[in-house]
Amino acid sequence: MNVKTMCLGVLSIGEATGYEIKKQLEGPFHHFYQASFGAIYPALSALLADGLVSVREEPQDGKPDKKIYALSETGRAALLAELSRPPGPDRVRSEFLAQMVFVELLADDLVADFVATRLEHYETQLAGLRGIDPDRLPPGRRFALGYGLAVYEAGNAYLRANRHLLDDAARTAPARDAAD
Repeated sequence: MNVKTMCLGVLSIGEATGYEIKKQLEGPFHHFYQASFGAIYPALSALLADGLVSVREEPQDGKPDKKIYALSETGRAALLAELSRPPGPDRVRSEFLAQMVFVELLADDLVADFVATRLEHYETQLAGLRGIDPDRLPPGRRFALGYGLAVYEAGNAYLRANRHLLDDAARTAPARDAAD
């Protein structure tokens, strides 16, 4: 899903500034979608030019006017058309997994630090998600919350159960030992 569609989706919840859209994407959506201000503001400009959103400006003391975006009826139709398309495959992007592919090249203590940091990350993410009351969410967001919990719990459990594979690989490290 592209950033324009995500902006339309956030605006389907209610009016928002670019900053508020970014906060939504950092909040409930951040586990499966990320967008920078550098992507959000051009997307909003394109959506505005296409008539998919409207904007009103609200004066602020000593600051530029705040732009508040709203979904238009045309935008709602465009969002529904995008959401009705079959989703593409999930993509997992993980620097941790990319590094672990080459674990044999890393020092034992570095691998141990990376694993400990990743486990802390999982625990932090799980604590944050567990702190959200699912009963206060509409069904789609409740589903996404549960899915996020399942993914982080599975990652956490897998890493705890299989960290020995990384420890063993780092200990044996023929490529690293040959280079030393």
